[in-house]
Amino acid sequence: MTNIIPQNPNALFEEWFREAQKSEPNDPSAMAVSLIDAEGKPSVRIVLMRKYGEKGFEFFTNYESRKGKGLEKNPYAELCFYWKSLHKQIRITGRVEKTSAAESDDYFNNRPRGSRVGAWASQQSRPMEGYEELQGRMDEFEAKFEGMEAIPRPPHWGGFRVIPERIEFWEEQPFRLHKRFVYIKQGNTWKTEWLYP
Repeated sequence: MTNIIPQNPNALFEEWFREAQKSEPNDPSAMAVSLIDAEGKPSVRIVLMRKYGEKGFEFFTNYESRKGKGLEKNPYAELCFYWKSLHKQIRITGRVEKTSAAESDDYFNNRPRGSRVGAWASQQSRPMEGYEELQGRMDEFEAKFEGMEAIPRPPHWGGFRVIPERIEFWEEQPFRLHKRFVYIKQGNTWKTEWLYP
């Protein structure tokens, strides 16, 4: 990377992500999602980015999970990608919205069958007696959907989209003099700033 900040953060994200797809041994789309839960407490976990572009960054989940309820109450989040193989990190902060029912259906219908059944079986984030309980629920829904390839999407399952307001790029350099700069959304344009490491 040069010492000149590229104009378009989406193009730079695309470039770095394509590099990560070649160099990361597992899940280059893995990202930390940080939010404030429904009780006002911090919550972070790793999810898989399923789509990105001008509209934002998307992942899918159970809306009744801890993160689903948190995003319903506090619709802001920060994402963090860290690609150790590249010594690069990207942080994305922004408002969160649900994807449309059609967008959620489209992604759900392209998941493996077991994952679609699992979306019905898992009461994500809620307590259970033991792992056998989940296995029992999986058996129950496998029986319910036996012979069906077109399994409907559960009403409590769908996507979230993080709409960037701030995108920070970080690249490791010797002696901890890392390159770090940020894009801040101002109307329809991006303001850029270098940051001390």
